[in-house]
Amino acid sequence: MKRITTCAFVAAGLLALPLAAGAQTVNDAQIAAIVVTANQVDIDAGKLAEANASDAKVKAFGKQMVTDHSGVNKQATDLVTRLGVTPQDNPTAQSLKSGGADNVKSLSALKGAAFDRAYVDHEVAYHQQVLDALDKTLIPSATNSDLKALLVKVRPAFEAHLEHAKMLQTSLGK
Repeated sequence: MKRITTCAFVAAGLLALPLAAGAQTVNDAQIAAIVVTANQVDIDAGKLAEANASDAKVKAFGKQMVTDHSGVNKQATDLVTRLGVTPQDNPTAQSLKSGGADNVKSLSALKGAAFDRAYVDHEVAYHQQVLDALDKTLIPSATNSDLKALLVKVRPAFEAHLEHAKMLQTSLGK
């Protein structure tokens, strides 16, 4: 029962990403805030997985999420600094931040295999939602060619993360 409640809670929080992203027109400064926030959400969850996962593959995946998403955030930060753009807070970034905090809180209450499954389930759903947001809102809305190029460049990494998480999900018995 605990696992079902956790998965439903995580899925409900993720639904806010495409709805919020689709319901608003976003400019480059808002896209920058969304990108940085989305990466930070996965960094925070990845750090928790590094510390709390019981399965070595899940622990390694968490570490990879921290490394890869920190790299994307560095690229995004370097780009907006070079362009003189200040990331602008917006409803999607706020929803991501809140959902990420709720996810970490929910995951923190779990141990062992339950933690591993909930973390991996979240990673599958989260990366799918981020890909949808990239494809439907962020890439089409980006007006700066360098920002658009960065979004297109990092998209395959998010897709690879999704596939890796799906493989982990299968290996954990989902």
